[in-house]
Amino acid sequence: MSRYLIALDQGTTSSRAVVFSEDGKVIASHGEEFPQHYPKPGWVEHNPDDILRSQVSALRETVRISGIDVSEIAAIGITNQRETTLLWDRTTGECVANAIVWQCRRTSHEVDKLIAAGCGDTIREKTGLIPDAYFSGTKLKWLLDRYDLHERAERGELCFGTVDSFLCWHLLEGRPHVTDATNASRTMLFNIHEQKWDADLLRMLDIPEAVLPEVIDSAGPVGILNPSVLGRRIPVTAIAGDQHASLFGQGCVKPGTVKNTYGTGCFMLMNTGSTPVTSKNGLLTTTAWRIGGKPAYALEGSVFMGGATIQWLRDEMKMLDHAAQSEQIAESIKDTGGVYLVPAFTGLGAPWWDQYSRGTIVGMTRGTGRAHIVRAALESIAFQSADLMNAMARDCGEIPLRMQVDGGASANGFLMQFQADILGIPVVRPGVLETTALGAALLAGIGAGIYADTAETTRVWQADLTFSPRMEERAKETALRGWHKAVEKARDWCEH
Repeated sequence: MSRYLIALDQGTTSSRAVVFSEDGKVIASHGEEFPQHYPKPGWVEHNPDDILRSQVSALRETVRISGIDVSEIAAIGITNQRETTLLWDRTTGECVANAIVWQCRRTSHEVDKLIAAGCGDTIREKTGLIPDAYFSGTKLKWLLDRYDLHERAERGELCFGTVDSFLCWHLLEGRPHVTDATNASRTMLFNIHEQKWDADLLRMLDIPEAVLPEVIDSAGPVGILNPSVLGRRIPVTAIAGDQHASLFGQGCVKPGTVKNTYGTGCFMLMNTGSTPVTSKNGLLTTTAWRIGGKPAYALEGSVFMGGATIQWLRDEMKMLDHAAQSEQIAESIKDTGGVYLVPAFTGLGAPWWDQYSRGTIVGMTRGTGRAHIVRAALESIAFQSADLMNAMARDCGEIPLRMQVDGGASANGFLMQFQADILGIPVVRPGVLETTALGAALLAGIGAGIYADTAETTRVWQADLTFSPRMEERAKETALRGWHKAVEKARDWCEH
């Protein structure tokens, strides 16, 4: 009998489900977008019902179009947008408020208080994270404070979770309240060295442990899908945050290998093996995955606005009819005419970590047109990723031989060529661009016993296209110098 693996890939702007064969081939895929909510400047929310509805609908439709029988599904893996924070009633499952999305900046002042109180070094040492509103801890504190829920949380009446926890609680039999080590590592509450919730951090943020989920391995038994979803009880055997799943799906299981995902944001991760590396250049240290109780670690750099910048051009600025159009428009001109777009709409992530930066366009003249801004937007994605790679190289002492790429925007040939040019190393695009979903499926395969170990899963990965650098060194240096000058104009813009 054929055995298939399914990944639930719950992202920032859409929910997807992908059916894979055991050898990593995509059998069927379907995604559904859902609304974004911006109640105040800098605030970003999702309706929890939209998350759940779209994910179940995507799963059912994917199985339908795949033509497989549900009895052939061996296991399901879950991968998810990280840091997005939900808080729900343990009895009814009803959320106390909308999900606070990872992009949301409403807790910037809470982070400022932690830093002013001298907590920054402790947070960095224990969690590998730089204090920022990006992470879940201050979001959870904000919900407990705003709705006066501390006593209910202490009594165990409420459940906190990132999206993986929310999906498991609502879709699995017995409503398990769990998360995996990768998602826990993004909360600013989890000690990555001891691999457990940290009492000092909980006290620091006034968060009761009773509200937190159990932390489990990334591959292994999670629970059983409720038969009401697909008509059959199916094992769920993996959870991993989307960027960790992508690293795994790219076959980056050896130290020194690196990938960059071009999704809503851009996320570059380098596997550092069994030893966490502390960055001196503004990067994060995170749990790459945990299998058999043994964690692997990674260095990570996060760009908040990657593909979301192109979405902004399409939806808010009406410069594009569809995202794919950006490639043709960018190639219609030879350069940006000196225009730089810094998409710091929700602040700047690594290596800058400036919560108060805001989006900026500089260098415009009377001759600046739509094409210049579209091209500058695409180039901004590559420039931000180059800043991450350079920080990574300084931390590790050398530039990787190549960078593997995935995510929706990696299909943009102009962007990938410019990325190779500005990095000066080959950029390799795999045959399967759904590497986040693939990683979740492969981890589920390990959890279900289909694959013996991580080495066996790497045989699935195959290269499709390599973009080799062709920009002259002087031109690259000039471009980067202009970019960094533009970044300085965007920094520290908001009052605080």
